[in-house]
Amino acid sequence: MVTAWSFAAFLTFFVLIGLSSVFLSRHHSSDYYLASNSVQPWLVGLSAVATNNSGYMFIGVIGYTYTVGLSAFWVMAGWIAGDFIASQLVHKRLRGMTESSGELSYIGVLSNWTGTSMGRYQKLAALLSLVLLLAYAAAQLLAGGKALQALFDWPRWAGAVAGSVLVAAYCLAGGIRASIWTDAAQSVVMISAMGVLLWVAIAALGGPVATVDALYQIPNYMNWFPEDLAFPGAAGAILFALGWLFAGFSVAGQPHVMVRFMTLANTGDMNRARVWYYLWFVAFYLMATAVGLLSRIYLPEIGNFDAELALPTMAQQLLSPVMVGLILAGIFAATLSTADSLILSASAALTHDLAPKNIERPVLIKLATFGVTLFALGWALISAQTVFGMVVMAWSGLASAFVPVLAILISGRRPNESTLIAVSAVGVLTALLWRYFDLHNMVYEGFPGIVAGIATYPIAQFIGAGMKKDKSNR
Repeated sequence: MVTAWSFAAFLTFFVLIGLSSVFLSRHHSSDYYLASNSVQPWLVGLSAVATNNSGYMFIGVIGYTYTVGLSAFWVMAGWIAGDFIASQLVHKRLRGMTESSGELSYIGVLSNWTGTSMGRYQKLAALLSLVLLLAYAAAQLLAGGKALQALFDWPRWAGAVAGSVLVAAYCLAGGIRASIWTDAAQSVVMISAMGVLLWVAIAALGGPVATVDALYQIPNYMNWFPEDLAFPGAAGAILFALGWLFAGFSVAGQPHVMVRFMTLANTGDMNRARVWYYLWFVAFYLMATAVGLLSRIYLPEIGNFDAELALPTMAQQLLSPVMVGLILAGIFAATLSTADSLILSASAALTHDLAPKNIERPVLIKLATFGVTLFALGWALISAQTVFGMVVMAWSGLASAFVPVLAILISGRRPNESTLIAVSAVGVLTALLWRYFDLHNMVYEGFPGIVAGIATYPIAQFIGAGMKKDKSNR
C-alpha cells in the first residue's frame, strides 16, 4: 500500500508539472511543436537525455545486461561515442536550418534543407517516421505495463493504459513544452532512483570488492567479449562495438530526440545543452549497466524469468516500500518521457508533413495527438515482441532512413528529390531485412542500413543524370 501511494505521489507531481505548461501555451502550431524556440539549454539537455534514456534503459538495457554480462559494456561505449560524434556534426546545423527554413518538424526541415520544397519526399519520410515512431511509442507503453505488472501484479494492459492516459493529458495541455518540463523532472527522478538502488545493492553485498568477487563467481559472466559473435575475440568485439557506435550515431535520425535541440532559444547555447546532456547520459548509462550486472547476483536465472523485469524485481527485494515507489516512478517516468516525445513527433509527421495541407487549428492538432496515442496503445496491447527488440527495430529504421540524408545534406551537396527518396528507401529496407534474416546478432542493423543509404546517393545521382541526358537528347 505504501509503495502504491509513493508511486502515485511521484506521478501526480509529473503530471502537474506538465499540466502547468498550459499557462504559457500560445495556442498555435509552432508553440505546440517547438515551444516557439524559447527553451533554455539546461532544459534542452535534461529533456533530450530523458527522452533518449527511456524504458529502453530501465527495462531493455538492464535486461540485456542481466542476460549477457560485462560484454554489455560495448553497447554502452559504442552508443555514447556515436551519439557524441553525431552531436558535433549535426545538432547546431539542424537548429540553424530550423530557424532559416521556418519549418516546425524534423521531417519538414530535412525536406526543405536545400531551399527547394520536396513534397513527395516529405510525404514518404513522414509515413516512414509515423510507422516507426508508433512502434517505438508502443514499446514505451509496453515497458510501463511490464513494470506495473512486476510490482503491483496488475495485468500488463493496465499499465499501458495508465501510461497513455497520462501522456495524452499533458501533451494535450502544453505540447512539447509540457513534454520538456516533465522530461527535466523525470530525468532527476530517473538518475536518483538508479543511484539509490545501486548504492543499496552494493552495500548489501559487503562493498565494492565483495560485489566484484561475487560477479566473478558467475561462470563466463565477466567476460569482456560477447560469446555469440560472428568472429571470436577482439576482432568480433571491435565489429560489435562499431555496430553500436552506429547505433549511437543514429540519434541524428530520431525526430523525437532531435526536436529537443530544435527548440533551443539560441543556437550559440548548443554547447551548454550538450554539457547537461552528456554528463547525465554517461552517469545514467554507467549506473544502469552496473545495476544490470548486480541483478544477476540477486536474481539467479530461474525457469522462465523475464530478464526485462530484473530492475523492479530486484527493487522489491532490497528497498523499503517508499523507495520501491521511487524506483517504479523512475521506470514509469522513463517510459513516459520518451512516449510523449514520440507521440508529439508522430503527431507532427501526421499534421504537418503527411496531411495534404498543413493543419494549423489547435483543436485538430490535439485530436491528431489523441488519435496517435490511441494507436500506439493498441499496438502495445497486441505486441508479442520484447521492449529491447521493438526499440532497436524502430531506432535502426529511423536512423537508416534519415541519417544518410542528413549526412548528404550536411556535406553541402544538393540532391534532387528522387535521390533522397531512393536513399531513405534503400536505407530502411536494408535495416529491416538485416533484422529479418537475424544478421543483427553479428552487427547492429543500423550500420548496414546507414552505409547502404549513403552508398545509394552516387548511384541514384548517376542514374538521374543519365535519364536527364537521355531526355535532352530526344
